[in-house]
Amino acid sequence: MDGMKTEPWDFWIDGAHDPAFNMAADEALMLSAPWRGRPLLRFYEWDRPAVSIGYVQTITAAPEGYAAVRRPTGGGVVYHDYDFTYTVMFPTGHWLCDVDRVASYDWINRSVQNGLERLDLKASLSSAEIPHSVDRLTMVCFVNPTKYDIMLAGRKVGGGAQRRVREGILHQGSLHFGGPLPVPRAVMQAAILEGFCAVMGMKPVTFTPSPEFWGLTLSLRSERYNTAEWNRKR
Repeated sequence: MDGMKTEPWDFWIDGAHDPAFNMAADEALMLSAPWRGRPLLRFYEWDRPAVSIGYVQTITAAPEGYAAVRRPTGGGVVYHDYDFTYTVMFPTGHWLCDVDRVASYDWINRSVQNGLERLDLKASLSSAEIPHSVDRLTMVCFVNPTKYDIMLAGRKVGGGAQRRVREGILHQGSLHFGGPLPVPRAVMQAAILEGFCAVMGMKPVTFTPSPEFWGLTLSLRSERYNTAEWNRKR
């Protein structure tokens, strides 16, 4: 947005990890947000074909042949094979925490849309709503566009899910183009970063995880996201 005041954000280009680790790291980012005191953008990958299911979904929604993990956020089944995944965390007190959920999706997805346009991918934001007839316990995320999802050539290619807690807002997002990414991953990372800088005034500051952060992540991985109790809880 023209005239948006710049502000420092932590920026983390993470590597490829197992599904339980990826979700544990995101929850650790959520819980540690008050310590950092500023927004964070994380890019990361998956070390195997996987699906993540929404917090309220049943494990039966996950297809055979994929490692499955339950997210700390809502939404539908997301395939993590060729996708580009990212996380945004806003600590309590940030101005985005003062807007409603729909408006926050708009801000975040306009940032991603801006990045895609830099790659000559003419994306738009959906105005649709998920019909009440869709079963949210089993729905597949990219089959059901909702308001402000990212569309390309009439198809949903970007969506996200949020969790709002006392520490702030955790937003987990994914881009999937139906196959391999249309550009090299590093090129897409650079473009999406530029989109956040242009739309939300992000001024990236390299994030280096602390030993305390790694300890929290590994604890959450072993005690929650890598357990049948968590992943089959519904």
